[in-house]
Amino acid sequence: MIYLDSSATTFPKPQRVQQAAANAMKGSANPGRSGHSLSLAAGQIIYRSRLTAAQFFDMEDETRVIFTPGCTFSLNTAINGLLSDGGHAVVSELEHNAVMRPLEALRSKGVSFSTAKVYPGDNDRTVDSFRRCINVNTKVIICTHASNVWGIRLPIERICALAHAYGLKIVVDAAQSAGVLPLSMQEGFDVVCAAGHKGLYGPMGTGLMLLSQDMELPPLITGGTGSNSASLVQPTELPDRFESGTPNVSGIAGLAEGIRFVQSKGQEKLLHHEMSLIRYAWQMLSGMRGIRLYTPEPDETSFAPVLSFNIEGMDSEETAGELSKRGIAVRAGLHCSSAAHIAAGTIDTGAVRLSPCAFTSKNDMVQTVRAVKALAGA
Repeated sequence: MIYLDSSATTFPKPQRVQQAAANAMKGSANPGRSGHSLSLAAGQIIYRSRLTAAQFFDMEDETRVIFTPGCTFSLNTAINGLLSDGGHAVVSELEHNAVMRPLEALRSKGVSFSTAKVYPGDNDRTVDSFRRCINVNTKVIICTHASNVWGIRLPIERICALAHAYGLKIVVDAAQSAGVLPLSMQEGFDVVCAAGHKGLYGPMGTGLMLLSQDMELPPLITGGTGSNSASLVQPTELPDRFESGTPNVSGIAGLAEGIRFVQSKGQEKLLHHEMSLIRYAWQMLSGMRGIRLYTPEPDETSFAPVLSFNIEGMDSEETAGELSKRGIAVRAGLHCSSAAHIAAGTIDTGAVRLSPCAFTSKNDMVQTVRAVKALAGA
């Protein structure tokens, strides 16, 4: 199979990730709950994994690395916490439903939001668009680092500076960028939410919530943490405050090994490899009759390695189905991001998405382009 659905989850997982997860499952128990050797071993796995993530994202305090079941959980924690008593948020027009649905659900609590238009490759206009959405009730800017549909990259460092100039918090959705694009907490982001199973190559069901040094949030859920068990009040100490319940030890071990995999390959080299494949696909498809592309030619400064298209006269799901028959795995439809499709005018058609990873070869993309050409009759 030619796998080009890495924006949903990278596949295959590196062998070292599979082995780390399996070893953790075989050699550990519930951390922080007991004093026996298996429990202590699990605690060490999680501690070392937290250190690995903190180092990767340039964090000084590893306790502010919060392990979650996924990026959606992280975003819900941040959004509900920051807007628990109402207020206004600014989002981009490219946001995933993991941002838009929590905001919509909070309307009943007096929350409102404005949507900033994004101008690919024109960071000045994009930042100004965010600025014009800010009002006296704004509390937070919530924006994706890179669109999971179009690959468009937002200037999050400049948006962060804008937020802080107005005394606002910023939450970054790094589901599509963590492990792929440069991302440092030293830039001043208040909260970064990341998926563990995409560009970080960890197991599915893993995620991160990274908190700045002065960021305080209420937890989304409360319960057992293995600490302060005599009290019915949720601990205030980090990371316990946000990690109620038995942690996914094997998943966390695999996630840490996935981060080490990215480090061993070199994040910059991985980005260059994946973007070269996306640029090749864009260049080939842009010259084909009957192919519709929706963005300028992608480059490494303005895009992540994602490309979506349609074949005229074919539903996106039909195109994906035909490619699947040819052994090519892609994603079609709305990609859980109706906002991005509304912005592009594809809400009725969806689009077919190509997203490579470290294991995608040039030949994989050549074969995919040939298959698309055959379907389009070009």
